[in-house]
Amino acid sequence: MDIRPLRIAGGWEVTPRQFSDDRGVFLESFRGDRLAEVIGHRMDVVQSNVSVSARGTVRGIHFADVPVGQAKYITAACGSFIDYVVDLRVGSPTFGEWDSVLLDTVDRRAVYLSEGLGHAFCALEDDTTAHYLCSAVYTPSAEHGVNPLDPQIGLTYPAGVTPLLSPKDAAAPTLADAAESGLLPTHDACLSYVATLAADRR
Repeated sequence: MDIRPLRIAGGWEVTPRQFSDDRGVFLESFRGDRLAEVIGHRMDVVQSNVSVSARGTVRGIHFADVPVGQAKYITAACGSFIDYVVDLRVGSPTFGEWDSVLLDTVDRRAVYLSEGLGHAFCALEDDTTAHYLCSAVYTPSAEHGVNPLDPQIGLTYPAGVTPLLSPKDAAAPTLADAAESGLLPTHDACLSYVATLAADRR
């Protein structure tokens, strides 16, 4: 298993080693001990989510209040999608910037993103199924979004794909509006919270 940092600190791409024969393929899709070596603490998985999406569906940009936040580990169970990690942490050197990874059932990569980072994806095929491991349960009052079509962020979508958004995501504020209203987490708060996790889960 190879784990490399993304351009956005707190985001990681995980590429598993696959073993194939005439029966099929076997791989380790998640290793808590290996992940802990790079993020500094064990990910406490308390919820597992699955979403099934039509081609062009964009989900996000979603994030949660910090503390407690919600770290995520995302893989493709079926189909393929572009997974985006967006830096929404006010005061971060890369605030407003993003990185992306193609998640599919060929390379079977995964993405880990730390608490405070924004997450979105764009489905490239019908019936694309994303599987999420989450470090905190869904709490509606603590969950927020930023518009995935905000030109200030400038997410790049694949050619020929028309983004299909939920009414909630389409009505989400821009990055500037979210920052002005105090909705976004701060970089310092996110770093402090992750430091407590490292201290508590040695």
